[in-house]
Amino acid sequence: MPFKPTYQSTSSSNGRYKPPPFLYLRTFLPVLSLILLFSFGLVSYSLLSHFRGPAAKQHLGWQAWDIVESSSSSAGGTSGDEVLDTGDGSSTSTNTNGTMGASIPLDNWDPLALHTTGLTEIAVKPCYFPPYLFPSYCAPETTPELDKLKGKWVIVERDMNLRTGLWYLNVYYRRTRRLDVELITDLRILPEPLPKEMHELENEGWHKASGDLHSGVWPTQPESRLWYRTKSQGWDDIWRRSTSHSDTKSRQRQIDEEISPSDDVVPEDSGETSSGGVTEIQNGESSKVEYGDYVTEVDILYGDDEPFFGFERIEGQKVMEGKKGRWESVDIAVRKGNPVAPRASVPKFHKDGTLKIMQIADLHYSVGEGGCRDTDKTPCAGDSDTATWLEQALIQENPDLVVFSGDQLNGQSTSYDSRSVLAKFAKPVIDRQIPWAAVFGNHDSEIVEDRSEQMRALQHMPYSLARAGPKGVDGVGNYYIKLHSADADRSSNIHIFTLYFLDSHSYQKKTLPWRKADYDYLKTSQIEWYLNVSSSIKPISRPFQPDGGWDLGGIWPRSNKRTKPSRIPSETRAGEGDSEKILAKPNAMMWFHIPLPEAYHPPDKSDLGDDEVDAQLDKGVMLDGQGNSKHNGGFFYNAIKAAHEVDKVGQDDEEEASADVEWSELGGKKDKNRAEVKVLSHGHCHNTDRCRRVDGIWMCFDGGSSYSGYGQLGFDRRVRIYNISQYGEKIETYKRLTNGEIVDRQVLVGEDAPSGWGVDQGL
Repeated sequence: MPFKPTYQSTSSSNGRYKPPPFLYLRTFLPVLSLILLFSFGLVSYSLLSHFRGPAAKQHLGWQAWDIVESSSSSAGGTSGDEVLDTGDGSSTSTNTNGTMGASIPLDNWDPLALHTTGLTEIAVKPCYFPPYLFPSYCAPETTPELDKLKGKWVIVERDMNLRTGLWYLNVYYRRTRRLDVELITDLRILPEPLPKEMHELENEGWHKASGDLHSGVWPTQPESRLWYRTKSQGWDDIWRRSTSHSDTKSRQRQIDEEISPSDDVVPEDSGETSSGGVTEIQNGESSKVEYGDYVTEVDILYGDDEPFFGFERIEGQKVMEGKKGRWESVDIAVRKGNPVAPRASVPKFHKDGTLKIMQIADLHYSVGEGGCRDTDKTPCAGDSDTATWLEQALIQENPDLVVFSGDQLNGQSTSYDSRSVLAKFAKPVIDRQIPWAAVFGNHDSEIVEDRSEQMRALQHMPYSLARAGPKGVDGVGNYYIKLHSADADRSSNIHIFTLYFLDSHSYQKKTLPWRKADYDYLKTSQIEWYLNVSSSIKPISRPFQPDGGWDLGGIWPRSNKRTKPSRIPSETRAGEGDSEKILAKPNAMMWFHIPLPEAYHPPDKSDLGDDEVDAQLDKGVMLDGQGNSKHNGGFFYNAIKAAHEVDKVGQDDEEEASADVEWSELGGKKDKNRAEVKVLSHGHCHNTDRCRRVDGIWMCFDGGSSYSGYGQLGFDRRVRIYNISQYGEKIETYKRLTNGEIVDRQVLVGEDAPSGWGVDQGL
């Protein structure tokens, strides 16, 4: 009987066919394999294209040379700056004292760097993948010969299709040090095809860049092209180029010295020093050094506001016109030559012993116009209307210094390009050539650029005193400014007031993904930094008074024998017996954005329950909830209350007794533990403008200054003014509203200040 094969039934108990397991998976295997192979190929191509073998180290870098200043020494030694190539496209310079400093590499896009080299070619290139992941794949085509002649392609790291396109679209350019190639002098955007009247452009030195500026834009737009004009370098241009090279490096070193006064200098104009101090520098206008009219840098600008300092929009149409409510306009800006922003001098007290500070809080500016919030003003344009009223306030107050107390940027996805916003937030102050300082708020961190890059941009803006501060301290923007008396002679004027600025950070890390992040707090390293700086402040004879006209120029007659002011207390001077003098540190104020928990503690009270005095100790309104961090880092008691006017460390009994001289009375008791910092000033809470004294320290809020930030109907936008008089011994404050009204005048420190005292005063 023949063998009869048996088959296993694939039917289920109900008679339906049941396919074998994983049958459907085999259908997707070819598709999955293709995706994996394609991904592997792209990654391999990117890695292999950047691989450099051992032989690469034996080659000189592309265009690896720079201009070398000739020596003026007959012995053949060098003088001035000598540039030495590093072999990688960058170079280092050495001066007579042997220090080395790197010059600017050619293949790195940095719109804040002062380039002296020109551009040779420009192109527009779309890419379906992120250019920062696949730089070689996304860059325009090139050859080694073209790289040597014109320079390598450099990407402008701003996506022109950021809000309007389906894929990435970037501008690329080449930069060179060579003197035998033409350099770009102008750029413009024109429609494609060209109108008949523009057909002669190519005969006038204009070249059409490859790539459509509207590639990938949705909805689709007519084709638009970037044109650039080039010019050969003549002998005059070469001479100006070599001159500007040395002048630019000299100016850059001057900026570095102004920003970093100590020997512990962090490179690249970072403003980071061992102490965080801001030195006195000379005021000066911008000196724009040009070699011909050559373009030295390209940037992308979002919105219709003015470009960053030193840049200007190119001629012709915009890359993309804005559409209200959907996207902001996109444009290309260029810098010609290498202009340096005007440097601000640290303000000094006037000859009558006064100085005025204006605080501007929570501007919340966005790319483009920005919307108005919580106001009955009609019509209302958020950022521009805010700038208009701030201009009026500046004219009326004419301050010596302006402090921006955080949240200059709105964040919340509307400040997606910080440089487009930073270019406008301080414009009313810059236009009036007023020195200004700034700290960061929590919303300033809600963008792609970190605070270090933002601070670098702030330092390159005109009349800025902002600094990054010490590198080893948490945050960016921990620095201080010493204010001096009115003497024009820097060797003799005296430090009589101190301004501190700290970074209060943004948000703490989330412990659980679904929990809302809490506000951050001041760190231990910031406490230590402040205590170290405070201990380094030299005491002066207080109350300070000018010595025989030394500080007041021609107002007071001078004796024939000119003597410098003394830091010795007047009671120790021969022939002087003013018993109210004391040797103590100057008074100080401090700014940071997010308030301390102690700002919401009960205020100090008067001795006898005087309602009028109590009202002066707590003036203003609080229409917001508490805006402090839930975590108390101890900054108030471990830093503010621990740094006294009179530093008793190392004093003997006799010196301590002298330091306890009763020169300021509060409640009839000796106040020998007065803190150096008398006022803490904050932003953050837009509907709170209260100024309250807690344990002897004033904690003041500005209230919102901008229509672009949240507010409350009936609560006008405002700025806070601090009037410092009597050479730093008296501090008064008030607020100026958008309607011009002045409210809530208070004397915080000095003569006529309220006499109530806190828990630990007089101990």
